[in-house]
Amino acid sequence: MPDLIAYTDGACSGNPGPGGWGVLMRAMDGDKIVKQRELKGGAANTTNNQMELLAAINALEVLGRAAKITIVTDSTYVKNGVTGWIHGWKRNGWRTSAKKPVKNVELWQRLDAAQADHDVTWEWVKGHAGHPENERADELAREGMKPFKSK
Repeated sequence: MPDLIAYTDGACSGNPGPGGWGVLMRAMDGDKIVKQRELKGGAANTTNNQMELLAAINALEVLGRAAKITIVTDSTYVKNGVTGWIHGWKRNGWRTSAKKPVKNVELWQRLDAAQADHDVTWEWVKGHAGHPENERADELAREGMKPFKSK
């Protein structure tokens, strides 16, 4: 069974403002790319964090059946949130340790549900540091934003 890897990224012009998300998804057999798929989308009025979350959500929601997948993100917000903070938020009724409502709660809940059926490994990579797959995910996010940017 090939290894599945999804490189995800979000972009925003202004924060909030028009934004986009992108995913470069690959099925790998060792070092060989067996299959590749690119996804992108956007919104007219959003934030960078929302787009980062939507990239990861869409990478998981597009899977047709339970899978083992590695999601690579350059967002510490997504990585730290999904691997750490989310457990406390859920215990606290989706409130932070300061008892405030979790920002982007609908997206966090959607991500939590999307990953439930899968064996997900989360990896962080430094953004805009010449990592080819991360750079491609960034390009896709910018393409996803284009329809929402004012001329």
